[in-house]
This record gives sequence, C-alpha cells and structure tokens, in this order.
Amino acid sequence: MLVVPSLIDKAMRRDRSDSGIDGASAVLSMLVPMAETPVAFMIATFAVLAVFVVVDLFIIGRRPHVPSTKECVQHIAFFVVAALIFGGIIWAVAGSKPAVEFYSGWMTEYSLSIDNLFVFVIIMSNFAVPKELQKYVLSVGITVALVLRGIFILVGAAIIQRFTWVFFLFGAFLIVTALKLVTGHDDDEEYHENGIIRALRKVMKITDEYDGEKLRTVKNGQRFWTPMLIVFLTIGTTDVMFAFDSIPAIFGLTKDPFIVFTSNVFALLGLQQLYFLLGKLLDKLVYLPVGLSIVLGFIGIKLIMEALSGNSLPFINSGHPVSWVPEVPTWLSLLVIVLALGGSAVASVLKMKQENRKEQAQQVSDGA
Repeated sequence: MLVVPSLIDKAMRRDRSDSGIDGASAVLSMLVPMAETPVAFMIATFAVLAVFVVVDLFIIGRRPHVPSTKECVQHIAFFVVAALIFGGIIWAVAGSKPAVEFYSGWMTEYSLSIDNLFVFVIIMSNFAVPKELQKYVLSVGITVALVLRGIFILVGAAIIQRFTWVFFLFGAFLIVTALKLVTGHDDDEEYHENGIIRALRKVMKITDEYDGEKLRTVKNGQRFWTPMLIVFLTIGTTDVMFAFDSIPAIFGLTKDPFIVFTSNVFALLGLQQLYFLLGKLLDKLVYLPVGLSIVLGFIGIKLIMEALSGNSLPFINSGHPVSWVPEVPTWLSLLVIVLALGGSAVASVLKMKQENRKEQAQQVSDGA
C-alpha cells in the first residue's frame, strides 16, 4: 500500500533536483514563462485589461439597467474583436505558436463559460436579484472571479513546473468530466450554496431586501448586510468551482500562465452581456455539452500523452519518458476545438429550427 506514495515522493524529489531552479528563479520563470514574450508587452497587456475591467465595473456597470439586445451585441462584438486583435499582436511579438495557443484557450474558456451561464441564471433567480441590478452583480462577481482565477493559475503553473506527473491527474480529471457531460451526469447546472456562503450566513446579519447597489443598509435602526454581498461572493466562488474544469483544460493547451490568464480574461469580460443575450436561449443549446465533452476529452488525452512523453514516475517505463508517444501540434488542438464547438452550435441551431417548425405545424393543425 505504501509503494505508490513512496514512488511518487521519489518522482517529486527527482523533479526538484532535475529542475535546478531555486525559489527566486522559479517565481521569475513562472511570471515570465517564455522568452519570446517581452516583459513590457505583458505589463502593457495587464494595464489595458485593468482599464477594461475598471471601465466596465465603475462606469458602465454603475448605471442600473437591463442591457438592450443592441448593447449586448455591441459589447460582445467588441471583446471578440479585441481578443482576435490581441491574438494577432501575440503572433507579431512572440510568434505563431503562442498566438494559436491563445486562440485555442480563449475559445475553450468561452465555450465552458457559456455552459456555466446556466448556473448564473439559477443564482440570480435564487437570490431574486432585480433585473436592473443583474449587470452590476455580474460585473463585480466576474471581477472577483478574475482575481481568484489569477491566484489559481499561478498556483497551477507552479505545481506544473515542479511536478510534471500532475498532468496524469489533470488528464484523467478532464476525461471523467467529458464522460459526465456526454452521458448527462454532470451536476454543474444545479446550484447549491458552498461552504463559504453558508459560513457567512451564520456569522453576519444579512437582510433579504436589496437597497440598490449598497452592501450595507439600515433596518429598524440596525445595520445589516444586503443580499448583494452574498450574490457577489456566490458568483465569484461558484465561478472558481467551474475553473477546476476549465483551467486544467487550458493548461493542456499551453503551459504559459500569461496565455492562460489572458484567455480567461477575454472570455469572462464578454460573459455578462452573453448572459442577457442568451439567458432565455441557453436550454436551446442542446448539443453544447457534446461539443464540450469532445474538447475536454481531447485535451485530457493530450495531457496524458504529454505526461508520458515527459514521464518521471518510477512505476511507468522505469521512470523514463515514453519516446513513442507523438506530440500533438498546436494547430491540431485549435482545429479540434473549432470543429467540435462549431459543429455543436450548428447542430443546436438546426435542432431549434426543426422544433420551431414542428410547433408552427402543430399550431396550424390545432387552429384547423
């Protein structure tokens, strides 16, 4: 029973000794993972993304309203075009490989985020968030999610850099998730309050009534927290739970935490408008889980193949890399993602049109 843990411990020590990286240089290599990407470009990128978040949160989001269809389409189009341009800039300053990795990660994260909108709809309904405040709630919740995901990504990058065998775990997890999606046993669409929210309810006085965007309110001479605080934290922490699916998937496409984080940011920034645009149509995307399962399954297999090609676990091939495992090119990953997600979207639209025709025919038949 103690054989496997001891072998893994040996592999961990071997990874540390082989890396030859001390603590300071490990942090530096984690923050600046590829020499082709200039540090100045990364700093400029973070500055621009910070401006996007601030404008969306404190200028656009501060005006309580229900976004119109036109506003949603314009906002989504802006961030889609911005992501495409950003990928082109990466291509210019760092080469085609990181650019294709960004596009692959962004598309994967965006599609997984669309699937997560189901739960956001349930959360808004569960907390009875007024429609005119939902955009602001999503803005703050997504900002919280970005901070938490940033921490998650840095921790994940550090673990991957130290212990290459973790790809076996990531790959197996993604394959299991893919099977759950395709068999309909995925429970992500059900919302249950997590431990953080339950603990806050026990130690804080929280009213059931909203007071605009305020977090605190006075009721019968006493100060209470409004449900707004709980909703913010629920959106943010629930999104991190989803990140256990999406972030390992993107690490299967690139090992660069800069690419992983920026693909997450561009996907999440356009998510709130997508919520209003597709909120009532989400249940019509019937084949999206199939497309996602193909993507996650492919990336899971790719991760296991990479783990085998860089193997250091003593109980696999005597601790040596498996040389016969082929390397999956970046362009193939992007092609699989585009075909799987595009195919599921087209199939869903065709299915929706078919159902609409049946409903119209039924109405004509009933009228006759």
